[in-house]
Amino acid sequence: MDNDGIPAPNEGLLMTHFLTVRDVARSRRFYSEVLGGQVVLDENPCIVRLANSWIIMNPGGGPTPDKPDVTLVPPSEPHTVSSFMNLRVADIEDCYAQWSAKGAEFLTPPIDRRAEVRCYLRDPDGYLIEVGQATGMLEGIFARTDSGPE
Repeated sequence: MDNDGIPAPNEGLLMTHFLTVRDVARSRRFYSEVLGGQVVLDENPCIVRLANSWIIMNPGGGPTPDKPDVTLVPPSEPHTVSSFMNLRVADIEDCYAQWSAKGAEFLTPPIDRRAEVRCYLRDPDGYLIEVGQATGMLEGIFARTDSGPE
């Protein structure tokens, strides 16, 4: 890949994540200024490189010839989620402090879950983002599979 940061592999594949957003400029600022991503393309679509991946953002819209019966919309119900972004960090307390200072609104502070310490935040459109740091899993301690206390 050598296209000024545009996610276009010379061979094989790479992973990007597409978000349907209400306001491209607002989302671009969140992913670049709050989370520290690098803006690769401002709009049409907006592309932000975030760590070793890319977030691609565009407003919603109706069907197109390549997706004839699909309409793209941002989340409408913040308490129901079918997927979410998962960011793995080396120091969750530092990340939580830095991103909070830049305006990120976390659901809770980081919580120790045995296998990892994690917390969640939402982007400006309501997309859920998990932020986690592997702790116990590095020593063979994994999350419980039952609903008991961790």
